[in-house]
Amino acid sequence: MAERNIAEHTITDRTTTERTAAEPTAAEPTTPERAIVLRGVRTNNLAGVDVDIPRNRLVTFVGVSGSGKSSLVFGTIAAEAGYQLNETFPPFARNRLPKWARPDAEHIRGLTPVVVVDQRRIGGNVRSTVGTVTDAWTYLRLLFSRLSRPYVGEASHFSFNEPAGMCPACSGLGEVVVSAVDRFLDLDRSLADGAVLLPGFGKGGYWYSQYADIGVFDVGTPLREWSPAERAALLYGGRATEPGLGMGRALPKGYEGVVERFERIHLHTSDSVSERKQETIRRFTRAEGCPECAGDRLGKAARTATVLGHTIGEMGRMEITELADVVRTVTSARVAPVVAALTARLEAMVTIGLGYLTLSRPTTTLSGGESQRIKTVKHLGSSLTGMTYVVDEPTVGLHPTDVDSMVALLERLRDDGNNVLVVEHDPAVMAHADQVIEIGPGAGADGGRLVFQGGFAKLRDAGTPTGLALAAPRPLKPAPRPATGWLRVADADRNNLRRLTVGFPTGVLTVLTGVAGSGKSSLADELVAQHGATVIDQKPVSTNRRSTPVTYTGIAPAIRKLFARHNGVAAGLFSANSDGACPDCDGLGVIHTDLAFMDGQEVVCETCHGRRFTQRVLAHTVDGLSIADVDDLTVEQALARLPDEGIARALRQLAAVGLGYLRLGQSLSTLSGGECQRVKTAKELRLAERPTTYVLDEPTTGLHMNDVGTLLDVLDGLVAQGHTVVVIEHDLDVVRQADWLIDLGPGPGRHGGTVLFEGHVADYTGRRTPTCHALGRSGPATGTGTGGFRNPR
Repeated sequence: MAERNIAEHTITDRTTTERTAAEPTAAEPTTPERAIVLRGVRTNNLAGVDVDIPRNRLVTFVGVSGSGKSSLVFGTIAAEAGYQLNETFPPFARNRLPKWARPDAEHIRGLTPVVVVDQRRIGGNVRSTVGTVTDAWTYLRLLFSRLSRPYVGEASHFSFNEPAGMCPACSGLGEVVVSAVDRFLDLDRSLADGAVLLPGFGKGGYWYSQYADIGVFDVGTPLREWSPAERAALLYGGRATEPGLGMGRALPKGYEGVVERFERIHLHTSDSVSERKQETIRRFTRAEGCPECAGDRLGKAARTATVLGHTIGEMGRMEITELADVVRTVTSARVAPVVAALTARLEAMVTIGLGYLTLSRPTTTLSGGESQRIKTVKHLGSSLTGMTYVVDEPTVGLHPTDVDSMVALLERLRDDGNNVLVVEHDPAVMAHADQVIEIGPGAGADGGRLVFQGGFAKLRDAGTPTGLALAAPRPLKPAPRPATGWLRVADADRNNLRRLTVGFPTGVLTVLTGVAGSGKSSLADELVAQHGATVIDQKPVSTNRRSTPVTYTGIAPAIRKLFARHNGVAAGLFSANSDGACPDCDGLGVIHTDLAFMDGQEVVCETCHGRRFTQRVLAHTVDGLSIADVDDLTVEQALARLPDEGIARALRQLAAVGLGYLRLGQSLSTLSGGECQRVKTAKELRLAERPTTYVLDEPTTGLHMNDVGTLLDVLDGLVAQGHTVVVIEHDLDVVRQADWLIDLGPGPGRHGGTVLFEGHVADYTGRRTPTCHALGRSGPATGTGTGGFRNPR
């Protein structure tokens, strides 16, 4: 398709009656079969978008956060393609496939089957590892079942998810749950004052009398004044009352110690575990390596069998790069197909920058970017063509020097005859795209329009938000702020860290950099462990559909009280979870009908018409707005309409982090990882009082280049309030604005874990390191890297 400038793409609203699906338009290509044709798309905030997307091309979709690009790519193209593909299956099969909501569009043509590669972390199953999710472990255990000595048996004997192979002591988990006995007692309290911290064991609790009323223990004396034998008897009963321990008083027959009773109730029951019991288990237990298998997860026979002198457990703990080298040396013709398949899978992971991982790494410990790249590995060997790959920010978690490998992967998918549609903010990906499509110009109601379609070179001159940002890169901070003190992290050896001792300056913005897997997160974790900090990560803030930006940040009660004051009624009336909720939909606004093997049906509640509240509640207003009207306001609109300074202050924190376009009643389940992180940041801004250390994990995820400036203003605001801010980040605009830089590396995994530089960014020159190269400052070594800070290391 020919490139066209921004003026040619101004979209005007036209109703369905002004055109039909069959009506040709000037935007339609001469060969429509070579394009994905979209007409009148109104999904979410899209304002009747018309666009033709070329097929068999790498196309990037850009725009400010909330502009509507994801609504176009995921909510429209992927949703319609997924829905239509599902329709080809019988109803029973459809019930087991992902559900797709059909988009609001007048006409869609030219779709192909879709593969969505998003940033969601790979499940929470404790049995899931890098090896199992990529199928590499399947090939490895097949290899061992044929070549290992001594012979063990079929491949199932090397699977920790199969009864034949799993360690009997830990059931293949590699860990066992044990009582955290050190958390059971408060030694400064007496039994009567609640010295036993377990639920049900304090005074008035169900189990209290089993210890306080048996005439053995002094219920009024703090446990710290008891003898060690008495405390042991309380916890362990008969095992602690053997002759010579000095108890002096006999325990009654059948006495059950606190530890034994706790484990029987919470750990040795086969009943379903309630949320309350799960919380108790989380508080009072810890996971330890299995004493039998030492974390290998397998039975004894599988743990001792070897191939090339290595057990399967040892190979599972090798870095993938090293494992690939070992596997290539297997020369037996009998397993040549297995070796070829396993090698191809391992090499694919190395190609996309995951060579530092191990097959035994639990998927629950992977970042969103790592999860996304692992998902992509499964598609590299596919011989299918004509697919549509929809990829969400594939450079998340990647150092700038690693972006080329991800771009090469996307180009490979395209060159295999597929459509590759990428939502991305990284200019390096835009520069390699065959075409760039920008949605905007603003967020929410100010976005949703096609503002540019064409090549990257012309985007720079287009005058759009992305074009303007590309034309004005952020310079280095001219005057870094001085530290107010130091936090010393000593002898850090977590994961791949090599007993590091590092000083973190307080009262400034510190950025941790380095390639993926270099040890940045591990060092940040050590900072949190040794000094305490508030961590703001990208994990979803809630999976509850009732959770909204105002409920999560704690603004909702103030809004309910405002309505109560103005109308002289109880505040509970204005909660959709309480007295004022519509009785027919329980305050959800919709009614879901389960249709067994067919797709469930969700319809707007006929009683409240989606407003969630009773008519009595909706009759109460503030400034002409009902409580349901407030839910429909954006943050920016609410700032102008709600007459309460306390509410306004809280809303300004959401606006300050660039979320002014969110509706107050918008479900948090609809937010991206980056938006969730900013909601968390807004909450912390609201609650922050005394100086605190904040650790943020890649806060630029999901942010347009323009929005990065807003984020930096927020971080500067935290520093101005006396807080210490530590950011793990790859975005060079953030790196250039750091007061202090700590760069780790030089490589990932065992090739990293050392500090390459500490100091001002301006002094990081002349080093042959990935970060120095990305900053464009490599060359002959100059500078000391101290930047005027006195580091107490």
